[in-house]
Amino acid sequence: MEHKDVSSRSTSQKALRLNLDDKKYGTIVEIGAGQEVARQFFLAGAAAGTIAKTMSAYDMKFSDAIYGVQNDGRYVSKSRVKAMMEQELDLVLERVKDVRSKSSRYFAYAATVAAKSFGRQNECHAWCGIRVQMYPGAEPSNIKVHVRMRDDNAEAQQHALGILGVNLIYAAYYYFENPKMMIDSLTDGIEADRIEIDSIEFIGPYFEDLDNRAINLHLIRSWKTRAIMFRPDGSICVPAEMLYKKNVITIRGSFRPVTNLNIDMIEQGKKAFFKQQGVTDENTVAIAEISLNDAKGNDNHVPEEDLVQRVQLLNSLGYNVMISDYTRYFSLRAYFRQYTKMEIGIVVGMKNLKQIFDEDSYRGVPGGIMEGLGKLFEDDTRMFIYPEINLENEVRDFSNLKVAEHLRFLYRHLLENNFLTGLEASNLALFEIYSRDVLKSLKAGRGDWEEMVPKLVAEKIVEHGFFGFKKKRA
Repeated sequence: MEHKDVSSRSTSQKALRLNLDDKKYGTIVEIGAGQEVARQFFLAGAAAGTIAKTMSAYDMKFSDAIYGVQNDGRYVSKSRVKAMMEQELDLVLERVKDVRSKSSRYFAYAATVAAKSFGRQNECHAWCGIRVQMYPGAEPSNIKVHVRMRDDNAEAQQHALGILGVNLIYAAYYYFENPKMMIDSLTDGIEADRIEIDSIEFIGPYFEDLDNRAINLHLIRSWKTRAIMFRPDGSICVPAEMLYKKNVITIRGSFRPVTNLNIDMIEQGKKAFFKQQGVTDENTVAIAEISLNDAKGNDNHVPEEDLVQRVQLLNSLGYNVMISDYTRYFSLRAYFRQYTKMEIGIVVGMKNLKQIFDEDSYRGVPGGIMEGLGKLFEDDTRMFIYPEINLENEVRDFSNLKVAEHLRFLYRHLLENNFLTGLEASNLALFEIYSRDVLKSLKAGRGDWEEMVPKLVAEKIVEHGFFGFKKKRA
């Protein structure tokens, strides 16, 4: 019955249901895109029973005086929306808690927005959140979401955020026992592709057992976004913040688990990438990327727990991690290009390079392989190719890749214009390492597999029992 409610209630019906429940009471504060959320409640009618106050502190000095100055100095930020929510809920409790019904459950909704500006190509995004009591007298919990607006005008963006705000408040009260349902409902009443939700965070007493890394993966599988990013400390990161004015070097893999071969590939790739003019460790972000889709674009429905274990191991080695639903490399490049105008490097193995030059890989692409390669090697994007070893134990590199006869000049063009750069393996013994063999060996307990992965990775697998590892009984 609850699932039916997600799709059957309109925005106005959700707002009216909240308005008619005198046990739910709070404040709505919005900066940067009008008062669209509050407007939805007023249009629904009976809003006096729900809304204690609405406010828009547009002037920066007024806003700073009310909510303080955040360490990052930004107005559209996670820290800003958190300060807004906390301040407003404290005021509601201070002013009406003793005069309203003891069964009341209070909330504060906040949004800080950078909408489309006239004559500017600014990033259009918002931080929205609600601080809410899940039951009377409870310690409040916070839910914060980061939204990117894709409409081409401010009015449409404001309208979409108004609907999303109602959905978030409604979900916080009626779906809080099912976070995935909360996520599913956030775009109710909003047409496809108008907004992207690329980060969500649940914090508070009711969400203590919830893994924010796992629940963020549902944003991809519910088509709210195409990718989620994790910093080395395991926290969810908004892509625009991680990639802004950064060079990007990335490697795609299953990393199940991450092996010494994987590490050598990305480290050799970084070494070659840093030889590019102006590329340094300080202005570069290295990302290990895991695709939810196989080579044919099929979601393999890997359990979220399994993906989180891979993220944890990569994070423990100091890597940023990205999980996406991209299949083709040119789509991955296009994703990065949304956020940075600087150099992009992609580390691949010979197997991946062969796939890139396989015309069957471009089925469904109108321009076929020509369109795919044109999009892949556009503006400051290069590939770094790790060698392989053949059946005769000979190392083969990218320079003598066999491609279809009619593609040989295309391949030569990429070589001669330095779109492709070869890498060297630091140790030939690395070619004997396969993730699938390591994974299979885990079920037998400790053993030779521990030499095939970084020491810290082996320790964590043994300590936490990742990927089905079983300790032998004494």
